[in-house]
Amino acid sequence: MDNQAIMEKVAEKSYRPMNALLEKMLNTHDEFKLSLSITGTFLEQAERWAPDVVESFKRLVDTGKVEIVAETYHHSLAFFYSRKEFEQQVKQHERKIQEVFGVTPKVFRNTELSYNDEIAQWADEAGYKAILAEGWEPVLGWRSPHYVYQPPDTSNIKLLMKNYKLSDDVAFRFSNKAWAQFPLHAETYTDWISGALDGAPLMNLFMDYETFGEHQWSETGIFEFYEDFIGKWLRDENHTFYTVSEAADSSAPLDVVSSPDILTWADAERDLTAWMGNSMQQEALRHLYALENSIVHSNDESLIADWRSLQTSDHAYYMCTKWFSDGDVHAYFSPYDSPYDAFLYFMNAVRDLRYRAMQDQRIGETHG
Repeated sequence: MDNQAIMEKVAEKSYRPMNALLEKMLNTHDEFKLSLSITGTFLEQAERWAPDVVESFKRLVDTGKVEIVAETYHHSLAFFYSRKEFEQQVKQHERKIQEVFGVTPKVFRNTELSYNDEIAQWADEAGYKAILAEGWEPVLGWRSPHYVYQPPDTSNIKLLMKNYKLSDDVAFRFSNKAWAQFPLHAETYTDWISGALDGAPLMNLFMDYETFGEHQWSETGIFEFYEDFIGKWLRDENHTFYTVSEAADSSAPLDVVSSPDILTWADAERDLTAWMGNSMQQEALRHLYALENSIVHSNDESLIADWRSLQTSDHAYYMCTKWFSDGDVHAYFSPYDSPYDAFLYFMNAVRDLRYRAMQDQRIGETHG
Protein backbone atom coordinates (compact mmCIF):
# COMPACT_ATOMS: atom_id res chain seq x y z
CA MET A 1 0.00 0.00 0.00
CA ASP A 2 1.51 3.36 -1.01
CA ASN A 3 1.54 6.65 0.92
CA GLN A 4 -1.55 8.02 -0.82
CA ALA A 5 -3.62 4.91 -0.07
CA ILE A 6 -2.54 4.94 3.59
CA MET A 7 -3.32 8.64 3.98
CA GLU A 8 -6.74 8.25 2.39
CA LYS A 9 -7.53 5.19 4.53
CA VAL A 10 -6.51 6.76 7.83
CA ALA A 11 -8.12 10.10 6.94
CA GLU A 12 -11.42 8.35 6.43
CA LYS A 13 -11.17 6.19 9.56
CA SER A 14 -9.50 8.62 11.95
CA TYR A 15 -8.69 12.21 10.96
CA ARG A 16 -12.05 13.27 9.53
CA PRO A 17 -14.32 11.80 12.22
CA MET A 18 -12.02 12.75 15.11
CA ASN A 19 -11.53 16.32 13.90
CA ALA A 20 -15.29 16.65 13.48
CA LEU A 21 -15.78 15.38 17.03
CA LEU A 22 -13.12 17.73 18.43
CA GLU A 23 -14.67 20.69 16.63
CA LYS A 24 -18.05 19.77 18.12
CA MET A 25 -16.57 19.43 21.61
CA LEU A 26 -14.67 22.74 21.35
CA ASN A 27 -17.86 24.51 20.34
CA THR A 28 -19.92 22.77 23.02
CA HIS A 29 -17.61 23.12 26.04
CA ASP A 30 -15.92 26.44 26.82
CA GLU A 31 -13.40 24.72 29.12
CA PHE A 32 -12.32 22.04 26.65
CA LYS A 33 -8.80 22.52 25.27
CA LEU A 34 -6.08 20.27 23.86
CA SER A 35 -2.69 20.23 22.16
CA LEU A 36 -1.63 18.51 18.95
CA SER A 37 1.68 17.21 17.63
CA ILE A 38 1.66 17.45 13.81
CA THR A 39 4.77 16.72 11.75
CA GLY A 40 5.71 18.46 8.54
CA THR A 41 5.73 15.10 6.77
CA PHE A 42 2.09 14.57 7.72
CA LEU A 43 1.11 18.05 6.54
CA GLU A 44 2.85 17.51 3.19
CA GLN A 45 0.94 14.29 2.56
CA ALA A 46 -2.38 15.65 3.82
CA GLU A 47 -2.06 18.77 1.67
CA ARG A 48 -1.52 16.54 -1.34
CA TRP A 49 -4.09 13.79 -0.76
CA ALA A 50 -6.51 14.99 1.93
CA PRO A 51 -6.56 18.82 1.91
CA ASP A 52 -9.90 18.88 3.73
CA VAL A 53 -8.13 17.29 6.70
CA VAL A 54 -5.66 20.18 6.83
CA GLU A 55 -8.56 22.64 6.69
CA SER A 56 -10.25 20.85 9.57
CA PHE A 57 -7.08 21.05 11.68
CA LYS A 58 -6.88 24.78 10.86
CA ARG A 59 -10.43 25.26 12.13
CA LEU A 60 -9.45 23.55 15.38
CA VAL A 61 -6.43 25.81 15.86
CA ASP A 62 -8.47 28.89 14.93
CA THR A 63 -10.66 28.32 18.00
CA GLY A 64 -7.72 29.52 20.10
CA LYS A 65 -8.11 26.45 22.30
CA VAL A 66 -5.83 24.06 20.38
CA GLU A 67 -2.05 24.40 20.66
CA ILE A 68 0.49 22.96 18.21
CA VAL A 69 3.64 21.47 19.76
CA ALA A 70 7.12 21.92 18.27
CA GLU A 71 9.12 18.94 17.02
CA THR A 72 11.27 17.77 14.10
CA TYR A 73 9.73 18.29 10.68
CA HIS A 74 10.46 14.72 9.58
CA HIS A 75 9.73 12.92 12.86
CA SER A 76 13.40 11.98 12.94
CA LEU A 77 16.00 10.85 15.47
CA ALA A 78 18.41 13.50 14.23
CA PHE A 79 19.16 14.80 17.74
CA PHE A 80 21.15 11.63 18.41
CA TYR A 81 23.15 11.81 15.16
CA SER A 82 23.52 15.42 14.04
CA ARG A 83 22.68 18.43 16.18
CA LYS A 84 22.94 20.71 13.14
CA GLU A 85 20.47 18.62 11.14
CA PHE A 86 18.17 18.35 14.15
CA GLU A 87 18.05 22.12 14.54
CA GLN A 88 17.38 22.56 10.83
CA GLN A 89 14.40 20.24 11.05
CA VAL A 90 12.99 21.99 14.13
CA LYS A 91 13.25 25.35 12.33
CA GLN A 92 11.70 23.84 9.21
CA HIS A 93 8.80 22.53 11.29
CA GLU A 94 8.32 25.91 12.93
CA ARG A 95 8.14 27.60 9.52
CA LYS A 96 5.60 25.04 8.29
CA ILE A 97 3.39 25.49 11.36
CA GLN A 98 3.54 29.27 10.94
CA GLU A 99 2.70 28.94 7.25
CA VAL A 100 -0.26 26.58 7.72
CA PHE A 101 -1.69 27.64 11.08
CA GLY A 102 -0.31 31.13 11.70
CA VAL A 103 1.04 30.20 15.14
CA THR A 104 4.50 29.61 16.62
CA PRO A 105 5.00 26.56 18.88
CA LYS A 106 6.06 27.32 22.45
CA VAL A 107 6.41 23.78 23.85
CA PHE A 108 8.75 21.10 22.51
CA ARG A 109 8.48 17.35 22.26
CA ASN A 110 11.09 15.21 20.55
CA THR A 111 10.29 12.31 18.22
CA GLU A 112 8.61 9.37 19.99
CA LEU A 113 8.77 11.46 23.17
CA SER A 114 12.51 10.72 23.26
CA TYR A 115 13.98 12.75 26.07
CA ASN A 116 16.96 13.23 28.33
CA ASP A 117 18.57 16.07 30.28
CA GLU A 118 20.59 17.15 27.25
CA ILE A 119 17.49 17.56 25.08
CA ALA A 120 15.82 19.57 27.84
CA GLN A 121 18.85 21.82 28.13
CA TRP A 122 18.82 22.38 24.36
CA ALA A 123 15.10 23.24 24.42
CA ASP A 124 15.68 25.65 27.31
CA GLU A 125 18.39 27.47 25.36
CA ALA A 126 16.13 27.49 22.29
CA GLY A 127 13.51 29.42 24.27
CA TYR A 128 10.75 26.85 24.75
CA LYS A 129 8.65 27.25 27.88
CA ALA A 130 8.11 23.51 28.39
CA ILE A 131 9.13 20.07 27.16
CA LEU A 132 7.20 16.77 27.27
CA ALA A 133 8.44 13.40 28.52
CA GLU A 134 7.19 10.01 29.66
CA GLY A 135 6.30 9.84 33.34
CA TRP A 136 8.18 6.62 33.94
CA GLU A 137 8.78 5.43 37.49
CA PRO A 138 12.54 4.75 37.22
CA VAL A 139 12.95 8.44 36.29
CA LEU A 140 10.32 9.92 38.59
CA GLY A 141 11.26 7.81 41.59
CA TRP A 142 8.89 8.59 44.45
CA ARG A 143 7.39 11.56 42.62
CA SER A 144 4.09 11.76 40.75
CA PRO A 145 3.73 12.73 37.05
CA HIS A 146 0.87 15.02 38.11
CA TYR A 147 3.03 18.06 38.87
CA VAL A 148 5.14 20.54 36.93
CA TYR A 149 8.88 19.85 37.19
CA GLN A 150 12.15 21.40 36.04
CA PRO A 151 14.98 19.64 34.18
CA PRO A 152 18.45 19.99 35.75
CA ASP A 153 20.78 22.82 34.68
CA THR A 154 18.02 24.81 32.97
CA SER A 155 16.85 28.37 33.53
CA ASN A 156 13.26 28.73 32.37
CA ILE A 157 11.90 25.54 30.85
CA LYS A 158 9.39 23.33 32.63
CA LEU A 159 8.94 19.56 32.34
CA LEU A 160 5.50 18.00 31.81
CA MET A 161 5.38 14.24 32.30
CA LYS A 162 2.79 11.92 30.79
CA ASN A 163 0.68 9.53 32.84
CA TYR A 164 1.38 6.56 30.61
CA LYS A 165 -0.89 4.10 32.40
CA LEU A 166 -4.06 6.11 31.94
CA SER A 167 -3.01 7.17 28.44
CA ASP A 168 -2.38 3.56 27.43
CA ASP A 169 -5.72 2.44 28.86
CA VAL A 170 -7.27 4.27 25.93
CA ALA A 171 -4.48 4.00 23.34
CA PHE A 172 -3.80 0.26 23.68
CA ARG A 173 -6.21 -1.50 26.02
CA PHE A 174 -9.56 0.07 25.17
CA SER A 175 -10.79 -2.67 22.79
CA ASN A 176 -8.92 -5.58 24.36
CA LYS A 177 -11.62 -8.01 25.47
CA ALA A 178 -9.08 -9.92 27.56
CA TRP A 179 -8.43 -6.80 29.66
CA ALA A 180 -9.90 -7.10 33.13
CA GLN A 181 -11.41 -3.60 32.84
CA PHE A 182 -13.10 -4.20 29.48
CA PRO A 183 -15.37 -2.56 28.50
CA LEU A 184 -14.11 0.82 29.69
CA HIS A 185 -16.83 3.41 30.27
CA ALA A 186 -16.32 7.16 30.44
CA GLU A 187 -17.62 7.36 33.98
CA THR A 188 -15.10 4.75 35.13
CA TYR A 189 -12.26 6.53 33.35
CA THR A 190 -13.27 9.85 34.92
CA ASP A 191 -13.23 8.21 38.34
CA TRP A 192 -9.76 6.74 37.66
CA ILE A 193 -8.35 10.14 36.74
CA SER A 194 -9.90 11.83 39.78
CA GLY A 195 -8.54 9.08 42.01
CA ALA A 196 -5.07 9.20 40.47
CA LEU A 197 -4.85 12.97 40.91
CA ASP A 198 -5.62 12.70 44.64
CA GLY A 199 -5.32 16.46 45.09
CA ALA A 200 -2.47 16.94 42.58
CA PRO A 201 -2.95 19.79 40.09
CA LEU A 202 -2.33 18.17 36.71
CA MET A 203 -2.91 15.08 34.57
CA ASN A 204 -1.03 14.77 31.26
CA LEU A 205 -2.62 12.33 28.81
CA PHE A 206 -0.77 11.86 25.52
CA MET A 207 -1.53 9.28 22.84
CA ASP A 208 -1.26 8.72 19.09
CA TYR A 209 -3.93 10.63 17.20
CA GLU A 210 -4.68 7.47 15.24
CA THR A 211 -5.84 5.90 18.51
CA PHE A 212 -9.20 7.31 17.49
CA GLY A 213 -10.56 5.33 14.56
CA GLU A 214 -7.43 3.53 13.33
CA HIS A 215 -5.83 1.77 16.29
CA GLN A 216 -9.21 1.63 18.01
CA TRP A 217 -11.80 1.27 15.26
CA SER A 218 -15.05 3.19 15.28
CA GLU A 219 -16.89 -0.06 15.98
CA THR A 220 -15.22 -0.26 19.40
CA GLY A 221 -17.12 2.85 20.52
CA ILE A 222 -13.95 4.95 20.89
CA PHE A 223 -15.53 8.14 19.54
CA GLU A 224 -18.59 7.85 21.77
CA PHE A 225 -16.32 7.11 24.74
CA TYR A 226 -14.25 10.24 24.11
CA GLU A 227 -17.27 12.51 23.74
CA ASP A 228 -18.83 11.08 26.87
CA PHE A 229 -15.59 11.46 28.84
CA ILE A 230 -15.23 15.16 27.96
CA GLY A 231 -18.77 15.84 29.10
CA LYS A 232 -18.46 13.84 32.31
CA TRP A 233 -15.13 15.42 33.28
CA LEU A 234 -16.45 18.94 32.83
CA ARG A 235 -19.65 18.18 34.72
CA ASP A 236 -17.62 18.97 37.86
CA GLU A 237 -17.11 22.75 38.05
CA ASN A 238 -13.67 22.18 39.60
CA HIS A 239 -12.47 20.35 36.49
CA THR A 240 -11.01 21.93 33.37
CA PHE A 241 -8.65 21.24 30.45
CA TYR A 242 -5.34 22.94 29.62
CA THR A 243 -3.21 23.35 26.55
CA VAL A 244 0.39 22.29 27.23
CA SER A 245 1.45 25.94 27.60
CA GLU A 246 -1.31 26.55 30.12
CA ALA A 247 -0.34 23.38 31.98
CA ALA A 248 3.25 24.63 32.19
CA ASP A 249 2.02 28.02 33.45
CA SER A 250 -0.39 26.50 35.95
CA SER A 251 2.16 26.16 38.77
CA ALA A 252 5.80 26.56 39.71
CA PRO A 253 8.04 23.47 39.38
CA LEU A 254 7.66 21.17 42.36
CA ASP A 255 11.13 19.66 42.01
CA VAL A 256 14.01 18.98 39.61
CA VAL A 257 13.71 15.68 37.72
CA SER A 258 16.81 14.33 36.00
CA SER A 259 16.92 11.80 33.16
CA PRO A 260 20.54 11.34 32.08
CA ASP A 261 19.60 8.26 30.03
CA ILE A 262 17.35 8.44 26.98
CA LEU A 263 13.67 7.96 27.78
CA THR A 264 10.90 7.32 25.22
CA TRP A 265 7.26 6.29 25.32
CA ALA A 266 7.87 3.05 23.42
CA ASP A 267 7.70 -0.56 24.51
CA ALA A 268 8.38 -2.08 27.90
CA GLU A 269 11.94 -0.71 28.09
CA ARG A 270 11.04 2.97 27.41
CA ASP A 271 14.27 3.48 25.46
CA LEU A 272 15.40 3.74 21.83
CA THR A 273 15.83 0.02 21.22
CA ALA A 274 12.73 -0.03 19.00
CA TRP A 275 14.73 2.13 16.55
CA MET A 276 18.39 1.45 17.37
CA GLY A 277 18.34 -1.89 19.15
CA ASN A 278 19.80 -4.22 16.53
CA SER A 279 22.75 -4.16 14.14
CA MET A 280 20.55 -3.60 11.07
CA GLN A 281 19.07 -0.44 12.54
CA GLN A 282 22.42 0.83 13.73
CA GLU A 283 24.06 0.17 10.37
CA ALA A 284 21.18 1.72 8.40
CA LEU A 285 21.15 4.93 10.41
CA ARG A 286 24.95 5.18 10.41
CA HIS A 287 25.05 4.99 6.61
CA LEU A 288 22.17 7.44 6.27
CA TYR A 289 23.67 10.17 8.45
CA ALA A 290 27.12 9.61 6.94
CA LEU A 291 25.69 11.19 3.78
CA GLU A 292 24.85 14.46 5.52
CA ASN A 293 27.73 16.62 4.28
CA SER A 294 27.65 15.52 0.66
CA ILE A 295 23.87 15.80 0.40
CA VAL A 296 23.36 19.08 2.26
CA HIS A 297 26.23 20.74 0.39
CA SER A 298 24.85 19.56 -2.95
CA ASN A 299 22.14 22.25 -2.70
CA ASP A 300 19.93 19.81 -4.61
CA GLU A 301 16.54 20.39 -2.99
CA SER A 302 15.07 17.13 -4.26
CA LEU A 303 18.02 15.10 -2.99
CA ILE A 304 17.96 16.81 0.42
CA ALA A 305 14.20 16.25 0.73
CA ASP A 306 14.56 12.55 -0.06
CA TRP A 307 17.42 12.17 2.43
CA ARG A 308 15.36 13.83 5.14
CA SER A 309 12.34 11.67 4.35
CA LEU A 310 14.48 8.60 5.01
CA GLN A 311 15.22 9.98 8.47
CA THR A 312 11.59 9.47 9.54
CA SER A 313 11.81 7.14 12.52
CA ASP A 314 9.30 4.67 11.06
CA HIS A 315 11.94 3.36 8.65
CA ALA A 316 14.14 2.19 11.51
CA TYR A 317 11.08 0.99 13.45
CA TYR A 318 10.19 -1.42 10.63
CA MET A 319 13.59 -3.10 11.12
CA CYS A 320 12.86 -3.88 14.78
CA THR A 321 13.28 -7.52 15.80
CA LYS A 322 11.82 -7.26 19.30
CA TRP A 323 9.36 -10.09 18.80
CA PHE A 324 8.72 -10.61 22.47
CA SER A 325 6.59 -8.35 24.68
CA ASP A 326 6.05 -5.74 21.96
CA GLY A 327 6.58 -7.59 18.69
CA ASP A 328 2.94 -7.63 17.68
CA VAL A 329 2.85 -3.84 17.74
CA HIS A 330 5.87 -3.57 15.45
CA ALA A 331 4.56 -6.17 13.04
CA TYR A 332 1.12 -4.55 12.77
CA PHE A 333 2.41 -1.23 11.45
CA SER A 334 5.06 -2.51 9.05
CA PRO A 335 4.38 -2.64 5.30
CA TYR A 336 7.18 -5.22 4.93
CA ASP A 337 7.06 -8.98 5.26
CA SER A 338 9.93 -8.93 7.75
CA PRO A 339 12.41 -6.55 9.44
CA TYR A 340 15.07 -7.91 7.10
CA ASP A 341 13.08 -6.85 4.05
CA ALA A 342 12.70 -3.41 5.60
CA PHE A 343 16.48 -3.19 6.01
CA LEU A 344 17.19 -4.29 2.43
CA TYR A 345 14.75 -1.83 0.90
CA PHE A 346 16.09 0.96 3.09
CA MET A 347 19.72 0.27 2.21
CA ASN A 348 18.83 0.22 -1.48
CA ALA A 349 17.35 3.69 -1.05
CA VAL A 350 20.48 4.87 0.81
CA ARG A 351 22.68 3.55 -2.01
CA ASP A 352 20.53 5.42 -4.50
CA LEU A 353 20.97 8.62 -2.49
CA ARG A 354 24.72 8.10 -2.38
CA TYR A 355 24.84 7.59 -6.15
CA ARG A 356 22.80 10.74 -6.79
CA ALA A 357 25.03 12.74 -4.46
CA MET A 358 28.12 11.51 -6.31
CA GLN A 359 26.53 12.42 -9.65
CA ASP A 360 25.76 15.93 -8.39
CA GLN A 361 29.35 16.30 -7.21
CA ARG A 362 30.74 15.17 -10.59
CA ILE A 363 28.46 17.56 -12.48
CA GLY A 364 29.58 20.37 -10.19
CA GLU A 365 33.22 19.55 -10.80
CA THR A 366 32.67 19.38 -14.57
CA HIS A 367 30.98 22.78 -14.69
CA GLY A 368 33.45 24.21 -12.20
